[in-house]
Amino acid sequence: MDALIQGVGLILHPGNLGLIFAGVFVGVVVGALPGLSSPMAVAILLPFTLSLEPVPAICMLAALYSGGTYGGSITAILINTPGAPPAVATAFDGYPMAKRGEAGRALGLATVSSLIGGTFGLVVFLVATPLLADVALRFRPPEYFALSVFALSMLTSISGKSSVRNLIAGVFGVLLGTVGIHLTTGVERFTFGLPELTDGIHFIPVLIGLFAVSELLTQAQTLREPMERILSVVVRLPSLAEIWRLRWTMLRSSIIGTFIGILPAEGSTVAAIVGYSEAKRWSAHPEAFGTGAPEGIVGPETANNAATGGAMVPTLALGIPGSATTAVIMAALIMHGMRPGPHMMANTPHLVYAIFTAMLLSNFMFFAIGMAGAKVFARITLIPKEYLWPAVFAFSVIGAYSFSSSLFDVWVMLVAGILGFVMRRHGFGPAPLVMGLILGQMVEESLSQSMIIYDNRFFALFESPIVVMFFAFTALSLFWPLISSGLSRKGR
Repeated sequence: MDALIQGVGLILHPGNLGLIFAGVFVGVVVGALPGLSSPMAVAILLPFTLSLEPVPAICMLAALYSGGTYGGSITAILINTPGAPPAVATAFDGYPMAKRGEAGRALGLATVSSLIGGTFGLVVFLVATPLLADVALRFRPPEYFALSVFALSMLTSISGKSSVRNLIAGVFGVLLGTVGIHLTTGVERFTFGLPELTDGIHFIPVLIGLFAVSELLTQAQTLREPMERILSVVVRLPSLAEIWRLRWTMLRSSIIGTFIGILPAEGSTVAAIVGYSEAKRWSAHPEAFGTGAPEGIVGPETANNAATGGAMVPTLALGIPGSATTAVIMAALIMHGMRPGPHMMANTPHLVYAIFTAMLLSNFMFFAIGMAGAKVFARITLIPKEYLWPAVFAFSVIGAYSFSSSLFDVWVMLVAGILGFVMRRHGFGPAPLVMGLILGQMVEESLSQSMIIYDNRFFALFESPIVVMFFAFTALSLFWPLISSGLSRKGR
């Protein structure tokens, strides 16, 4: 209880509240602008938080995460162009509702369901993180190795067009994580005589390149494509009767979103799609979906915002990112001298509670911003891409350089951007590569420590039932598509 009071007290400082509000506002604006996304915005903003104290810096990034997840629904509803990937499913029914003159109602449903889903996920985050961290304190290097391998196997469903492509991107990220001096043996690997690579490839330039520069190159191909815009918007809150009628959809999607968010590497996008699918499955009028059904907005919006709180659970309790954005937030924690995982909950619980409080306040802040600023955000969509993306590129260069004041990092960012663009062209999502880069170091470090413990006897790992369990989950995750297709054929 003392840690909770201390964490809340840190957030209630006027300066910290201002930073959280700024994070939410930037997140909503970024989410509302087509092509920009929360991972990209957090990656660009990350180097600029180095001058801040750890608590306000991390809380500002977490607030941006919450605001960005909600903000994507604005353009999804108004111009049928999701501002962020999690809002893809919201456009299916949000835009048809807006076209028939109910844009305000659609935005109101999205705002209320985002608040409810986000709050539900954060309550689970508050309860589950200490419990999970307490269990994880009993983990040794072998258990962490098995857990991180299982997390890598979850990359099959994070993004991109195929599971195989996701795994290839993840393995390439693991390979990038081996660049530099091996901590256990002191051997240099893949440095090619460049002193800048002896410490490895830094997270930040890669993140900015993969998410910002690659998206810039992608958007450059659509500069002349017209977009139909709806500008006359006044948000209308749904009535209590309508909220009550949609209560089961909200509850179901909140549970789905939180659960999927907790799974390593899943995140808001998967949660939104599953939330939409289940809302349609349980609807009394599934034929209305795609024509402006309220459940088609509430289902995905509740789920993707619930996933933001859920995704913070494995990030803080286990040191395993729950999504692409939390992978960047995890990098921020490391940059500010903190190590996410069970020891963070044991040694600095007030920081975890501060992050919870910041994200909870963020939900109410984006609710107020969304209700008051719908007309403004509708105008934001008019910013020409010819002006928007050069500004994004300038901030990307500044962010990559400011991380360690090195032009080499700018070149890394540019190479990562081109690589990300090529990957997107061929169906490879950038998120698996980022997760592989982060998790790969954990896999290597925990495996090296395990081999020291067991005197290089690999199969001694299977003496731990937890290791066996995680390896079984890994096999199930990798081969589930084959198993499910085999079962469906047998059912015929």
